[in-house]
Amino acid sequence: MDTPDPARKITGAAFLSLDGVMQAPGGPTEDPTGGFNEGGWVFRLWDEQVGETLGRLFSGEYDLLLGRRTYDIFAAYWPYAEEPENRPMRDAFDAANKYVLTRGDKSLEWQNSHRVTGVGDVARIKAEPGADIIIQGSSTIYPDLLEAGLIDELITMTYPVILGYGKRLFGAGTPVTKLEMTDHHVTSQGVVVAHWKPGGDLPPYPNEAPIAATSDREVARRRRIEDGTW
Repeated sequence: MDTPDPARKITGAAFLSLDGVMQAPGGPTEDPTGGFNEGGWVFRLWDEQVGETLGRLFSGEYDLLLGRRTYDIFAAYWPYAEEPENRPMRDAFDAANKYVLTRGDKSLEWQNSHRVTGVGDVARIKAEPGADIIIQGSSTIYPDLLEAGLIDELITMTYPVILGYGKRLFGAGTPVTKLEMTDHHVTSQGVVVAHWKPGGDLPPYPNEAPIAATSDREVARRRRIEDGTW
């Protein structure tokens, strides 16, 4: 009897600032929406050891799962990347299936691109035989994927910089969840590379934790919270 193919692994990999911003790491014109003008911050602080992490991530066969705007960024750059150092990644991205999570009907002209309309489609693709799947960029798709339990591993590369504003990895709608660190290292430039896997629900508040204050002042403080004057 044949053994069924295991589910495809979905790995998210994200460049982050210390305050959780992941917008436009690659270049000044990549994503200036919202008035963001710090684009290219990763390359302004480039770290060769982070490059090694990416080299391991993108070795072998893989497919990509992208939000529509990240897809637009990639489709306008990678098929035209003629520099010798970029050709291996260009060819690999061309060959990969690119699943684009979008509610729109805009044409997806890059070869091997496929429209995905919701997490149900992602779950179906994940269950099918095929290469493992890597998420790049695409901040808006993380909340729904986490809620559905579809992310198997998350790799965060946190740079020693505070950007103050911009799109964040865990934006509105992100569920409360616990992660378990499976590996980590700090590069010579101070980038914290951490590998995480789902860790289940956040445990309840423990009985041995400090008991909430019950003083008259605390009661008055809570009342101000309730009526919006705190």
